Amino acid sequence: MLMKRCAATLTVPALIMIAAPAAAQSFPQKPIRILAGEPGGSTDFVARLVAQGISPSLGQPVIVQNHGGSDLPQLVARSAPDGYTLLLNGSTVWLLPYLQDNAPYDPVRDFAPITLITSAPQVLVVHPSSPVNSVQELIALAKAKPGSLNFSSSPAGGSSHLAGELFKSMAGVNIVWVPYKGSGPALLALLSGEVQITFATPLSAAPHIKSGKLRALAVTSPEPSALSPGLPTVATSGVPGYESRSIQAIWAPARTPAAVVRRLNQEMVRALNHPVTKQRVFDNGSEIVADTPADAVAVIKADMNRMGKVLKAAHIRVES
Repeated sequence: MLMKRCAATLTVPALIMIAAPAAAQSFPQKPIRILAGEPGGSTDFVARLVAQGISPSLGQPVIVQNHGGSDLPQLVARSAPDGYTLLLNGSTVWLLPYLQDNAPYDPVRDFAPITLITSAPQVLVVHPSSPVNSVQELIALAKAKPGSLNFSSSPAGGSSHLAGELFKSMAGVNIVWVPYKGSGPALLALLSGEVQITFATPLSAAPHIKSGKLRALAVTSPEPSALSPGLPTVATSGVPGYESRSIQAIWAPARTPAAVVRRLNQEMVRALNHPVTKQRVFDNGSEIVADTPADAVAVIKADMNRMGKVLKAAHIRVES
């Protein structure tokens, strides 16, 4: 009788609290899906590395499902919060509310970050005909001739575009943005002399820097990068506090049990730090991050705060 009374006094929330640790301890019991971008893209490449790395230790298949639509984040946000449906994507996930009216999800409220996966800086490069040889000289020229310099980038909201807009804002210069259909055409525009400046990936810029067709001034990461050895950072070259990186992260839906998120984080961090995986990612133009969920939240919120102000001030929007 006493046992029946005790059981009857347990509320639904209490029962959930008891059940959650048990569910987490038995996780996973079925295949896990990682939703990523189109086949052959950067998120697809990283998603498959993650899937291959964690499947053996989890004892379940980890399947990468490619999805090319812009509704990818909300598909995961609306999934069951059980750790079986994950999202792998970049900073557009947390910057969308600043780029689009009526964003279909809240990047903080609707997701549980598991870890940041990769990080890659941009390289600030100029045409060799330019008279500038440093970031400080570029700023001085831009201030002396406002509106006379152009920078090329991929479409609105892309990594190179965001790097350029942040530079304009923090350096206090008037440089004209010229959008192209992608990062490749944007780089070609600089090589041909159509524009004077661009922010390119280290991988795409390296051969042109080596051949003398481009002049590199700095990297956009907060610290010097092994991807562009020998280059100073923008922050130490005249724009204190500047930081712009292309970051990929992986999330579960919000309200996924903390123990499940921790298990996924532990397995992913272990897999990502394998020397072979780190080298493959480096050869592809990025560096492994593999941090804790709390660290990931801190980086995401800081980037939202930093870039949100710039995007609002510049009235930059993308189509829904």
